[in-house]
Amino acid sequence: MLDADTAELLRAVLDEVCASISPCETGIRAHVASKILEAAIGGERTPERLKQIGRKALCEAPTMWR
Repeated sequence: MLDADTAELLRAVLDEVCASISPCETGIRAHVASKILEAAIGGERTPERLKQIGRKALCEAPTMWR
């Protein structure tokens, strides 16, 4: 389980990375969120690194979600 500070960081990173997509694009947002969460569970806590992971996930989101 992630602590409150980490959860807040992940939420902020997700919001920043997904700022350019419509809030209706829930599939893309979920894909990005899962990659960021996976990295955090693996020990990554650096905001810049999490943003890089999120941006990469955004670029690699399955085309059915675009």
